[in-house]
Amino acid sequence: MVHSNTPLANPMIVLREESDNWALLFNPDTSDIIVINPVGVTVWKMLDGKNRYDEILENLRDSFSEVPDSAMHDIEAFVGDLEMQGFVGFVVDN
Repeated sequence: MVHSNTPLANPMIVLREESDNWALLFNPDTSDIIVINPVGVTVWKMLDGKNRYDEILENLRDSFSEVPDSAMHDIEAFVGDLEMQGFVGFVVDN
């Protein structure tokens, strides 16, 4: 089995959005909390196991006026950090 480029949020994670468009991700299994900015919130909401990295990037370009050329790398790094902390997994290809 090989994991795909389709990230999937851990269903146990709680997203708490704040009034300034920032949010907290809370893992009740570990009590870990991560603070994410509005771009991170947009990415997080797309981690449904259906959206590949390229689709997440396309959505960011549609949602924000200035998306840097490094955005794909930034998305992969963000999701990779979330994966290492148990907040994200990946859809498995058969």
